[in-house]
Amino acid sequence: MSATATATTTEAPIAYDINIPYVSVSDDTNRTTRYPQYLPTWDKVWFDPLPPFEYQDPALRVKDKTKPNLLGSGAKVTPIQPIIGSVIEGVQLNQLSDAAKDELALLVSERKVVVFPDQDLIDEGPGRQEEFMRYFGKPNYQPVSGTVRGHPGFHIIHRDGNKEEISRFLEARTTTTLWHQDVSYEIQPPGYVMLGLLEGPDVGGDTVFAATDAAYKRLSATMGSFLDRLEAVHTSSKMITHTRMMGGLVRKDPVTTVHPLIRVHPVTGQKCLFVNGEFITKIQGLKEAETKLLLDFLMQHVITGHDFQARVRWQPRSIVIFDNRSTLHSAIVDYLDEEHNAKPRHIFRLCAMTEKPIPVSQEKQ
Repeated sequence: MSATATATTTEAPIAYDINIPYVSVSDDTNRTTRYPQYLPTWDKVWFDPLPPFEYQDPALRVKDKTKPNLLGSGAKVTPIQPIIGSVIEGVQLNQLSDAAKDELALLVSERKVVVFPDQDLIDEGPGRQEEFMRYFGKPNYQPVSGTVRGHPGFHIIHRDGNKEEISRFLEARTTTTLWHQDVSYEIQPPGYVMLGLLEGPDVGGDTVFAATDAAYKRLSATMGSFLDRLEAVHTSSKMITHTRMMGGLVRKDPVTTVHPLIRVHPVTGQKCLFVNGEFITKIQGLKEAETKLLLDFLMQHVITGHDFQARVRWQPRSIVIFDNRSTLHSAIVDYLDEEHNAKPRHIFRLCAMTEKPIPVSQEKQ
């Protein structure tokens, strides 16, 4: 299978996520991008399943909840919304001590989405960025998406032009949003996730996050009690099958895992909806129609819950670290010109794999 094959006919499948390229970028993009070393590549590397590992969340080591090592005298903290999201100015991630990183993990667990503008770490290269994220968990290696050459833990989100692909996508879809939790099909999914903006449009291309603990609390006690007992099947099979149909490269066999529909956050102790618009195929014990009805209700509950969402507007050299255990998110592809060409938007993602999701039955009393 060619990694550079491209789907051009009208019969070709439509991308399920318009943010992710499946094929190599053009020579023009290589010449014009500000960060060519982060353009997506598809090296033929194969990954075996991630073996189980013990995980201790660094946030649990923090004794002083005021976070003096992270939020010293030069730090300015601005909430994005009352219950989710903070912008931290005056802090450089590449200068944090281990104690400050522990406090960062606690802050991300508490606020769920933390934005760090104008970060020098953006320009220190993929090796330093990977090293930083390894502190928070094991790296995730991408099964299908473009990566940084020699650094397969990077997931590259890149849009630039692609008029025909985007036009076809919008002929079939009413929205570009795809609400999800990253890599939820793994046995030990990501807990902490870093996004770094390399290049973006002047306006648009925001990312919206929803707090799944707040979403759970909004449900009735009767509904919550019902959901507490359920388990869902998460799988990467659809993504991998679709990638092959698009002519893309696959580096890993599909992973299918059964997870609790409600997970308990190991740091905050809060119950969180563990629901996904991308990877869940079945709820154990329910029929197909019942599964669809329940998933549609829960996803609409999250998507329309603007009172527990935060919208992050990107700026160059910004880094966002978010809690993948207690949020869902979606990119917003609104940075199109009048003829539906996408303006350049270039982001990298690094995931830190953490604990196996904790079901309510194992909740500490």
